Amino acid sequence: MNQWTICGYSVARGEKKQVLIEPGVAGYEMPATLIYGNEDGPTIVVTAGIHSGEYPGVAAAIRVAEEINPVRVKGQILLLHCVNTSGFWAKSPDRVPEDGANLNANYPGSPDGGTGDRIADYFVREIFPQAGFIIDLHSGGQMEPLTPCLFFPAAAGEEVHKTSEAAARATDIPYLIASTAATGQYSYAAKLGIPGLLLERGYCGYCKEAWVQAYQKDIRLLFNHLGVYVFNPAEPVCDKKVYNKTIYLAAAEAGLWYPAIEENGIVKKGDLLGHTEDFFGKCIREYHAEEDGTVFYYTSGLAVNSGDPLVAYGLEKFAQK
Repeated sequence: MNQWTICGYSVARGEKKQVLIEPGVAGYEMPATLIYGNEDGPTIVVTAGIHSGEYPGVAAAIRVAEEINPVRVKGQILLLHCVNTSGFWAKSPDRVPEDGANLNANYPGSPDGGTGDRIADYFVREIFPQAGFIIDLHSGGQMEPLTPCLFFPAAAGEEVHKTSEAAARATDIPYLIASTAATGQYSYAAKLGIPGLLLERGYCGYCKEAWVQAYQKDIRLLFNHLGVYVFNPAEPVCDKKVYNKTIYLAAAEAGLWYPAIEENGIVKKGDLLGHTEDFFGKCIREYHAEEDGTVFYYTSGLAVNSGDPLVAYGLEKFAQK
């Protein structure tokens, strides 16, 4: 074919086009770059800004879009520089401000719902049917120090699992987390047979240059691995560890949270992870590690409500190289 059409836009072979995509919501615009290569190959979708206050992926997607020469592409690339644009400009930490939707937890959405539901439904109808692989760029939240890690689908069929894990091993991220999530962007796509990854770099609303450059490297490594574009296949990568079981600890009740751990820290079974107090300094509850593990991220803010996340740590007894 001499043209590739997606999201209502067409691009010719060997061409790169910058567009504003309206995802089923009048007046809502997502900045994107469409690239159609001179040779046949897979369709790769890169998304950033699903959570609007997670900035390194947004900056990295913009830079990678600029540096790609479409003539050298094998296949098609759709880079969505920022999905939750209304949240980005409103400086929302993560949600779609129009309706409070979490775009990493509301799939498949609905064409008749609020803004978040309509965006999710648009992805399901207009983007997923063409996607061959999804790269979703995230960071730790506004009060969530995090060590670089990524999630790959582990419950969406053997082929999706194997393809996604192989791609995960091609990145420069040390901790690979097997995930059974089903309602996020990449995880719902996995249920439809589309392999993909959710990558995590950076935290607390910062956009440090080192994190942006590290994300650029991850995208280059993945494009190399997927065969869509060759950057520099000799770039070194770190050692990997796959975590097949992760504890996502949540607060049992409201309180003032005092963590006793750090991101990338090692905990032993029984170690204190943190405790909650009331406003008079009385201890409400202590939280201890269930098994030996590695801390991926934790909540650093003082106020927590019942059900709020506290710590995520992977269990070493279920980990493998």
